[in-house]
Amino acid sequence: MSFLYWILVGLIAGWLTGKIMRGAGYGVIGDIVLGIIGGVLGGWIMDSLHIYGGGLIFSIAVAVLGAVILVVIVRALKRA
Repeated sequence: MSFLYWILVGLIAGWLTGKIMRGAGYGVIGDIVLGIIGGVLGGWIMDSLHIYGGGLIFSIAVAVLGAVILVVIVRALKRA
């Protein structure tokens, strides 16, 4: 069941990140992968800042934060 949770959070986070960052879309699979990697990055950032929470909304917010940071890094590397 947790695998489906990761997919759900990843899909929502990836879609929201696409709306926030306004760029070319990554497709459904790309959005899921972006959201999951963003969730890992966001989780690491929140853990480093000692900010803890739970629930679906917190998970999505953390994943979106991480995904936005990830997109900013990728876009900066593409320009370099």
